[in-house]
Amino acid sequence: MSTAFDTTAQMAQERYEAELAKSPERPQPPTTVSSVPIEPLYTPESVNGFDPETDLGLPGQYPFTRGVHASMYRGRLWTMRQFAGFGTARQTNERFKFLLEKGQTGLSTAFDLPTLMGLDSDDPKSLGEVGRLGVAVSTLDDMNVLYSGINLEDVSVSMTINAPAIVIMAYYLANAQDEGFDLRKLRGTIQNDILKEFHAQNEFVYPPEPSVRLVVDVIEFCARHVPQWNPVSVSGYHIREAGSSAVQELAFTLADGFHYVEQGMVRGLDVDEFAGRLSFFFNAHNDMFEEIAKYRAARALWAETVRHQYGARKEASWKLRFHAQTAGCSLQAQQPQVNLIRVAYQAMAAVLGGCQSLHTNSMDETLALPSEHAVTLALRTQQVLAYETGVTNTVDPLGGSYFVETFTKKMKDEARRYFEQIDELGGVIRGIETGFFRREIADASYGYQQEVDAKRKLIVGVNAFQEKEEKPIDLLAIDEAVEKEQVASLRAIKAKRDSGEVTRHLDAIRRGAGANQNLMPILIEAARARVTVGEAVNAMADVFGRFTVGGTW
Repeated sequence: MSTAFDTTAQMAQERYEAELAKSPERPQPPTTVSSVPIEPLYTPESVNGFDPETDLGLPGQYPFTRGVHASMYRGRLWTMRQFAGFGTARQTNERFKFLLEKGQTGLSTAFDLPTLMGLDSDDPKSLGEVGRLGVAVSTLDDMNVLYSGINLEDVSVSMTINAPAIVIMAYYLANAQDEGFDLRKLRGTIQNDILKEFHAQNEFVYPPEPSVRLVVDVIEFCARHVPQWNPVSVSGYHIREAGSSAVQELAFTLADGFHYVEQGMVRGLDVDEFAGRLSFFFNAHNDMFEEIAKYRAARALWAETVRHQYGARKEASWKLRFHAQTAGCSLQAQQPQVNLIRVAYQAMAAVLGGCQSLHTNSMDETLALPSEHAVTLALRTQQVLAYETGVTNTVDPLGGSYFVETFTKKMKDEARRYFEQIDELGGVIRGIETGFFRREIADASYGYQQEVDAKRKLIVGVNAFQEKEEKPIDLLAIDEAVEKEQVASLRAIKAKRDSGEVTRHLDAIRRGAGANQNLMPILIEAARARVTVGEAVNAMADVFGRFTVGGTW
């Protein structure tokens, strides 16, 4: 039956078409960053079948589309957590304290490439990379210095590391205990999401199955001994950075999360024992409304699946909590100050989408590690957003928008189709083995680049609005002496330690790996004997083998 609103909507469409005749639409119809077509007008018909009570609900209530907290930012702001790490542990400790003094409310740790790959600073493969892209950590002593003078019971700490995550977590816990902190009071997150490494980032060491076993070791140990810690940050961020579409980021991330839930349950854990401490990490890209819909869809899909498929009874298990980081892949070397503007809009999308913590990229990150000036501006971007824009004044201000709700539903539907494909393949591990995830991401990346090359998508300073001459900005330079200092320190530690104790602990690691023991207690004790990251990783590789995209080596 036709209603007055239907008539009004029809009139609006006719008026739109009449105005287009006077001022024709752009040659290429608008699409999102992920090349999804956008309609010129969204009406109630766009959300056909939409039930506000069941599909939308209220903030803090199932299905959590509108946010995981009833009061959202009126009660507590998101955690402002700038990524930091470079050079030695001492230098990064100084940056941490600088950021805390500037008003940052949580710490986020970047490790250098050798550490991320499970290599010691004195390994020949590490040459030229020590301390370059993050902080170098090879022993418990580095961890001691890294968090020296910081109250780990008061400040939540995030650590971005995957393949050797269990070793770094062992160092963190050993250091916390040695400094007198109560493990049950520690708050923070270790990324520890190895599956996305196989999809997108390639920082893996072992084959997929033993790699996931180590993830579950951390989940199990934290559930029992470090209950306020998030033992996994299931990461779509790097999937998106590799070139995926928004819906691929959403679907592949949730599929990985579901796999961790299943493996935790196979281990014998009750889903409600650990699901509430799994966290997520999403990209905040340029298309504001596509990103907002992605976050909303993620919460609803997670709640629905964990509750009904995995039988979780606790509300905490249904809630998808996420950290967002603005899109590093969107930053440009040309006109780097323009990156400040990109980041501000991306941050607004993350907040309107209901993030629990946020990192805003610095304008110079495509050129170097952030300078103190650049990282301060990035933090100020969050502070202006929080205290000056008004976006925190009401809960989920975009809830009920015809456009946002239509796109949220579209995201959910397309993600479900991906879940079906992954199931048909035989699951996430089988998808990795067949190259499914990599092909999907590569195809999306190629399609986007074609759009940019054809100027159907304009990038300020790159294929539009270029400047003939640009003034250089000040960049942070890492002194070559950093590597020499770190290597000398590591060699001194190796010379002082008890080599017999080291051998005994490495043998214990191999036995535990082969016997399917939880390796966390073994690695904590090994850390205290000054077993290095590389030695612990190699001991486990003796049992698990090593992996490349083409297979084991």
